[in-house]
Amino acid sequence: MEEMLWHKGGKWPEKVRKSLDYPEEPLFAMLDRTADQYGDKIYTIWAGNKQTYAQVRESADKVANFLASKGIRKGDRVGIFLPNLPHYPPVFFGILKAGGIAVTCNPSYTARELNFQLKDSGVVAVFCFDHPKYTPLTYEAVKGTDVKTVVVCSVAEFVSKMKAVIGGLLGKIPKSPSYDLDITVFYKDIIANYEPKAPEMLISSKEDTALILYTGGTTGTPKGAELTHSNLISNVEQMHEWAQLEPPNNLIEGEEVYVGALPWYHSYGLTLTMITCVRQANSVICIPDPRAGKPLMTDLLVEIEKNKGTILHCVPALYAGIANHSKVKEIDLSSLKVCASGAAPLAPELAKLFEAVAGGTLFEGYGLTETSPLTHGNPPSRVTRKFGSIGMPISDTYAKIVDTETGSRELPQGEDGEIAISGPQVMKGYYNKPEETAAVFREFDGRRYFLTGDIGHMDEEGFFAISDRKKDMINVGGLKAYPREVEDTLYEHPKIHMAGVIGLPREDDPTNEYVKAYVVLKDGETASPEEIIEWARERLAGYKRPREVAIVDSLPMTSVGKILRRQLREEELKKREQ
Repeated sequence: MEEMLWHKGGKWPEKVRKSLDYPEEPLFAMLDRTADQYGDKIYTIWAGNKQTYAQVRESADKVANFLASKGIRKGDRVGIFLPNLPHYPPVFFGILKAGGIAVTCNPSYTARELNFQLKDSGVVAVFCFDHPKYTPLTYEAVKGTDVKTVVVCSVAEFVSKMKAVIGGLLGKIPKSPSYDLDITVFYKDIIANYEPKAPEMLISSKEDTALILYTGGTTGTPKGAELTHSNLISNVEQMHEWAQLEPPNNLIEGEEVYVGALPWYHSYGLTLTMITCVRQANSVICIPDPRAGKPLMTDLLVEIEKNKGTILHCVPALYAGIANHSKVKEIDLSSLKVCASGAAPLAPELAKLFEAVAGGTLFEGYGLTETSPLTHGNPPSRVTRKFGSIGMPISDTYAKIVDTETGSRELPQGEDGEIAISGPQVMKGYYNKPEETAAVFREFDGRRYFLTGDIGHMDEEGFFAISDRKKDMINVGGLKAYPREVEDTLYEHPKIHMAGVIGLPREDDPTNEYVKAYVVLKDGETASPEEIIEWARERLAGYKRPREVAIVDSLPMTSVGKILRRQLREEELKKREQ
C-alpha cells in the first residue's frame, strides 16, 4: 500500500510490514494446515479436558459430513447458539467445511431475539447448549423458522466418568428437562457415528460468505454483517503481523495460551482469539462465563493462573473487574505477556491500574463487527503506544475522517468527523439489506470505505482517537459533548469504579440537552452526587460537566462489556412520564 501519515510518524512498529500477502483459500484450510503440522498441539482447554488440533479437525470433518447428510449445501446458514465451550471450534469449522455459513447467536438472547435472528438469516439448522434454560429456549425460538435440525451439545462429552465422580460433577452437569426428538440430534452421536469425511467444496475466498454476525450498526436495528472467508483470513493475518512484542515477551508459535474470556459469538472473541490462535498453533482456554465465581470473575483469574495464560483479549469492564478484584494480589497473573482492549473505550487510568496489578502490557485497539473486527491498533509497546488513542490503521488498512452529515467530504487532519475505513477485512455488506449496505459505504480514490458511525480525529503522528459514537453525541446549547470524554474523566476519580454518561432533553427546552452521569463506586467507598459534580467542575468545561449524577449499584451492559447508554436514556425518559 502507499505510504500514509501513520507510517511516517516514527511510531509504526519496526518489524510490521505495511502490506501483506493473503492466502486465497477457505478459512477452514487454516485449521487443516495447523492440524497437519501441529496435530499433537493442544487447541482447546476446558475443565481439565484438552483437545488437540488433530482431534478438533477430525470432529469438524464429522460435523461437516453430518450436515451434508442432512442436505446442507453451499451457502446454507447454520446457527451456533453456544457459550465458549470446546464444541465451538469443531462446530464452527465443520459448518464451513460443509460449505455452510455460520450464524453466531448470543447465548443470552431471549427466545424472541433468537427467533428474529434465525428468521432474518434463514438458518436451517442450529447447534445449542444442553441446558435446562437454553435448550427449551431454542425449541421455542425455532418455531416459525426454516430450522429443521437442532443439534444439542452437552458438556458431559468433555468430562470423563472418572473425573465426574471424583469431582462430584454428576449432579452439576447441565441437562435439558426434555428434548423434541422429531428435530433433535445429539452432538455426541455425530462424533460417534459419522466418518471424518468432509464433502469436497469449491470456495471462492473473496466472494463466498463464511460468517454472518449480527450488529446494531449505526442505526440500532439488528443487521447481519456478511464476512467472507477472505475478510476473516485477512484480519487474522493482520493481527498475527501486528502482535510482534518486544523481548523478552516475544510470542512463540505453538507455545502461547489465549484466554477465551470474550464470547465467540462476537467478532472480537471469535476472530482475535478462537481463530487467530489456530493461525499460530496456540492453545485457548474456554471460558463460558468470565464473570463466574465468588467474588465475581474469580474463576477467570484462577484459569489464567492454572493454565498460564499469556494472551488476553478483553473489554474495559472486564479489565476493571480484574484490576479491582479483591483477590487479584493473591492470584498469580505473571504469565500474561500482552493484553488488548477493544469493543468499548479504555480509560487511561484504568489501563495503568490494570498493569500495576497484573503486569501484562495492555494496549487499546479498535474495530467493528463489519470489519472482522480489527482496523486499528496501538503498537504493543509501553514506549510507543499512546494512551487515549485507538492507535493507527494496521497493515493494508486505510482510514479517513469525513463529515458527519454526508460522509462524502474528507476533513483535514486534526478535525473531528466520522471515521471511514477501507481494507481487506471490511465486510461484503449486510445480509439481504442492499439499501442499508449502500448507506454505509462511500468511495474515495477508487477505494470502498465503510462509515463506522464513530466520531474521532487523527493526530500529527497518524494516531486516531475516538470522541464518541455519532448517535451518542450530546447537544448542549449547540455545543457537542461526547460521553466518552466525560466518562474517561470520571474514571480518574479515586472512588469511581465505572461510569456511564448520557444526554437528556431539558424539560423546558426539549431541543436542548444536558449531561447526566451514572457511576458505580468502588467497594467500600461512599460519595454523594454533589461531591462528584463539584470534583468535575475543575476538570470539565461547563457544557460537558454532569448536571446530574446518579450513584448506582451497576450499569446495564452488553455481554461484551459495552455500557448500554440507550437503555439508561430510555429508563430515564420513562421515569419522566410517570
